[in-house]
Amino acid sequence: MSGTNDAAVPPSAGEGGTAPVSEDAGPINAVPVRHPGRWVALVVIAVIFAMMISSFVTNPRWDIPFALQVMNFNPVLEGLLKGTIIATIGSMIIGVSLGIVIGVMRLSDNPVLKFVGFLYTWFFRGIPRLVLVTLFGTGIGYLYPRFDIGPFPFSQQLAGYLGLSSDLTLFTLNVNQISTTLIWGIIAMGLSEAAYMAEIARAGIMSVDEGQREAAAALGMKPSLSMRRIVLPQAMRVIIPPTGNETIAMLKDTSLLVALPLGTELFNQTSIIGNRTLKIMPTLVAACAWYLILTSLLMVGQYYLERHFGRGYGNTRTQTKDDTTRTRLMGLTIGGGK
Repeated sequence: MSGTNDAAVPPSAGEGGTAPVSEDAGPINAVPVRHPGRWVALVVIAVIFAMMISSFVTNPRWDIPFALQVMNFNPVLEGLLKGTIIATIGSMIIGVSLGIVIGVMRLSDNPVLKFVGFLYTWFFRGIPRLVLVTLFGTGIGYLYPRFDIGPFPFSQQLAGYLGLSSDLTLFTLNVNQISTTLIWGIIAMGLSEAAYMAEIARAGIMSVDEGQREAAAALGMKPSLSMRRIVLPQAMRVIIPPTGNETIAMLKDTSLLVALPLGTELFNQTSIIGNRTLKIMPTLVAACAWYLILTSLLMVGQYYLERHFGRGYGNTRTQTKDDTTRTRLMGLTIGGGK
């Protein structure tokens, strides 16, 4: 039988116990893990970057002052506004609006709508955008110089076959008078973009849990109303990032309009100035500078849109800071905080 002194002895570490910790122990001097490879990579990157800057600054053939002048020429600014900014906005409006409709059609239970949606995406994703822009910009006006609108299909042919005095044409649209090459270019790029936006919208809608639709139906919402009020707002969190990428890509794809007989286009105007002055590289630098400025602005807008539609999802640093502040304020209000 052991005495009272043995009971007071704490178990040793070898017997599975916990060793006593001295109260006089000093602070732990933790040595961080060293990463020499990071510093080596940083030095290599810095040297390469400095060499690129040196080549860019010391080579007089870049002619940066002339490139800055080209950026402010009126034809270049007009091409920037009409052929780049307006074409991007118009094409994305068509692409996003029609793409959401096509995406919903592809998810429909109606086999006809599903097939039409698939056929649309198959066709416009299969044709290169440059070919499509050229086809619409130069071919539509040639194939259909005017549209004769009748009460039903083949009405003009039927009237001629029956020998009627009227060809049953209700009204006529002169395509070459009411449209321009820029409009057809916007339509072509918008229709092409709608095929890609349809897949993005379909992926976003499929990311929303099916229980959301069931809950909306239980509340008496129609499918169209639940799609607008419940599903699409939640799907925007998934739709916004690829849509931002598509917008930036569309901004750059407006340079494809140079294949059309279109004067008001940024890349076309800088190319004309370069060919006329024989200063090709400075004019290309001017075009690249404008594209970089516009894409940077779009990236900033995409960041704020993602942050807006991503509220309540994930555990970002901003959300964590807000949650911590809110918790402290609630603790102070209740009286349990320090």
